[in-house]
Amino acid sequence: MKKLNKTWLVRIGFIAVAAGLVFLAWRYFQPKQLGKGFASSNGRIEAVEIDIAAKTPGRIKDILVNEGDFVTAGQIVARMDTEVLASQRREAEAQLRQAQSAVERAHSLVAQREAEKAAALAVVAQRESELRLAQQLLKRSEPLVAEQAIALREVDDARATVRGAQAAVSAAKAQVAAADAAIATARSQVLEADSVVEAARATIERLQADINDSELRTPRDGRVQHRVAQPSEVLSAGGKVLNLLDLADVYMTFFLPTTAAGRLAIGSEVRLVLDAVPQYVIPAKVSFVADAAQFTPKTVETASEREKLMFRVKAQIDQELLKKHIRKVKTGLPGMAYVRLDPNVEWPVALQIKLPQ
Repeated sequence: MKKLNKTWLVRIGFIAVAAGLVFLAWRYFQPKQLGKGFASSNGRIEAVEIDIAAKTPGRIKDILVNEGDFVTAGQIVARMDTEVLASQRREAEAQLRQAQSAVERAHSLVAQREAEKAAALAVVAQRESELRLAQQLLKRSEPLVAEQAIALREVDDARATVRGAQAAVSAAKAQVAAADAAIATARSQVLEADSVVEAARATIERLQADINDSELRTPRDGRVQHRVAQPSEVLSAGGKVLNLLDLADVYMTFFLPTTAAGRLAIGSEVRLVLDAVPQYVIPAKVSFVADAAQFTPKTVETASEREKLMFRVKAQIDQELLKKHIRKVKTGLPGMAYVRLDPNVEWPVALQIKLPQ
């Protein structure tokens, strides 16, 4: 029993020594004192979250990544079932073929109506020729009646022939007008058939776009944070499948009192020291300062600090730096942000940039 107690005492002592060494190392890497040209606050590393969601309602066919996987821009991370969309596309293609046939028939009808108009114009020309001939005969007959060379009945017959020829011309011209109306109707049918073709093509393009969008791709490099849904689940439009962290847009959010926030400018230099790796000093720049004061969050350590009104500040890490170490980037890590309020003051030695190789 005594031997067991000794073993536990040794273990507890070892843990206490290790904890003390870790604390001493953390204290060693922390800046000893900051001058008047600096301010500091604690915060956490964060990144922009991106939801990969289904554009149209449907069933998840497959998810190709797991939580924690690193993904690159344009990579297919999930697929939706497209059987319904594919059948709708085939239906739309059949409707397109029908519409194209209707266009051909409409063009044929226009050609037929134009041929009928040409025939009607030929009839008009023939009837006008007959009218001129009848008028000439009447003109020659009328003097002969005065000389009693022909009977009056023959002149009456010539006049009747002229009137009949005039009526025939009018009827032929009416046929031409009817042919013009038929051509206009046929041409409107062509336009209508063309619009049906365009509508069918647009439907095919829309369905194809939906089919293409059924392959869910990541817009940026990042890491899968959550699988929100699982294969075979049915989602509504906009249903989330995955949640990603955009590792090219990483920042630390922290809070500063009014006296410090009032001296900040967008682009001010910041140094970040994370609790997990206190030996490194990461450069960043102020990318956002809140325009209104607010109470500090509960993560601020002391009660006196929590009683003050603070301004939210965001320090953005350079994208090129992130690209070099993108697979090492982790969010949620706590740390300290040190802000240089006076650009003419040199950074302390402890806050000179130190990055992993």
